[in-house]
Amino acid sequence: MRELEAEVGRPALTVPLVAARAGVTPSTIYRRWGDLQELLSDVAVERLRPEAPPEDHGRLSADLQNWAEQFLEEMASPPGRAYIRDALLGDPDGDNAGQCSAYAAEQIGIILARAAERGENIPDVETVIDRVVAPMMYRILFRPGNLTAAYAHTLVRETLDESVASR
Repeated sequence: MRELEAEVGRPALTVPLVAARAGVTPSTIYRRWGDLQELLSDVAVERLRPEAPPEDHGRLSADLQNWAEQFLEEMASPPGRAYIRDALLGDPDGDNAGQCSAYAAEQIGIILARAAERGENIPDVETVIDRVVAPMMYRILFRPGNLTAAYAHTLVRETLDESVASR
């Protein structure tokens, strides 16, 4: 898919073209994915999978701010937005959306576990999803202006401030 998309461009992708490149019949693709959009959805989910654990900067605020900034930058980019769109459009039962959410939760979990080992006060994963990831995703999808590192940092700072105040 990646090679084909680079060669012919996304609008020219078809199931027969993908099947020919894969050395299978189009019916094989249709049986497995149903249609091109479902195939694109699965490909997008794989592209959205993090390649490495989040960097360790030595303290929770730095780790989470760095991760949120990178997440926002990647997801708000034109390719990131296209992958999000593909992941959701070809996903009638929500499995791919759930997988993308699980990727973010896993990365956040790593950051929080490191901070807990250092003795820092930490929020839970769902709080970070609700207060950092969800607002960024909403903005990426529906209000794409003003998506800056400062915005990501503000979400993290407010989340951590609320977490400390509630303990």
